[in-house]
Amino acid sequence: MLTDMQAAGARSIYQPSCREPASPQEIRAIPLERRWRQPGQRAGAAPDDITISRWTCTQTGIRHEDATTPADQYFVAIALKATRIKLSRGRHAIFDGVMPAGTLYVGAPSKQLSAQFCAPCDFLHFHVSASSYFPPLHPGAGASSADGLNDLILLRDPFAEQLAKALTQRGHSADREFAHCIGQTLAMHLARRELPHARVNALPKWRLRRVKEYIGTHFDHCIGLYELAKVAGLSRMHFAAQFRAATGYRPREYLLHQRIERAKSLLSNSETALAEVALTVGFCTQAHFSTVFKRITGDTPARWRCANRNASVALRLSDPVSTSKTVTHVLPADFS
Repeated sequence: MLTDMQAAGARSIYQPSCREPASPQEIRAIPLERRWRQPGQRAGAAPDDITISRWTCTQTGIRHEDATTPADQYFVAIALKATRIKLSRGRHAIFDGVMPAGTLYVGAPSKQLSAQFCAPCDFLHFHVSASSYFPPLHPGAGASSADGLNDLILLRDPFAEQLAKALTQRGHSADREFAHCIGQTLAMHLARRELPHARVNALPKWRLRRVKEYIGTHFDHCIGLYELAKVAGLSRMHFAAQFRAATGYRPREYLLHQRIERAKSLLSNSETALAEVALTVGFCTQAHFSTVFKRITGDTPARWRCANRNASVALRLSDPVSTSKTVTHVLPADFS
């Protein structure tokens, strides 16, 4: 199951490891955050209009962070790579799972948010003036419009993803004016989105458990929406909406993530050929498997396998206990 990724790093110490900016220009355009959602400096043509920063951590493990959006701003985050994260407010879980690259999250003014990072991550953060870009939906709407955009999580918003790529791929040549233009375009894109008219109830836990167990058993088969809805005992329309409200995933996306997690296990623990791995976890072709794998993990299956093995070897070599055990086992044989 997807939650297994959380347990793997539960005991490790997570320290942010951020790359150094390429040049002073990049520092001005997209400062790197030393603390979550706390940019070191402003970026944008107008002060306090749009601030853009980047939160990048490369080490595995668990890290908890908390932040509250200022009363005059919206907070917008775009995932630049797939990661495992839990977002919550108090005891209410907003999102808990693998967040694909391109996922966009919007938080309203004065709202507190807690994040639990369970894997390496890379986010682009926008702090946007509420009065400049998010006016009330109608006279006197005020708080209701803010609540409408609060905790808006969209799986892989294509337009937002392209804006983020346009900004990050410029690297050292991304100046403040260019960054501010990207921020304006994103803000206007969000302000014009049609918000849901009613809040959808999450799929009850007992129904969700049945669906997850079914997917976990049949992930290598062709599973359709009708089949999953039948397992849950709901119509397709109600099931799809409630499943996404409960997990943050569309049913198809959840199934694909399950397959990729099983594929990772095979790639890590066996010499199975990529084509065979693809068929084993339910993909019809190696090409489709590779495309989905790269979209979710940010790397091809072959490169992921190589990097994973290199990391395992480096970990074993850096472990003094493991090294000493190996030495004490070898020395008697050599000197007998």
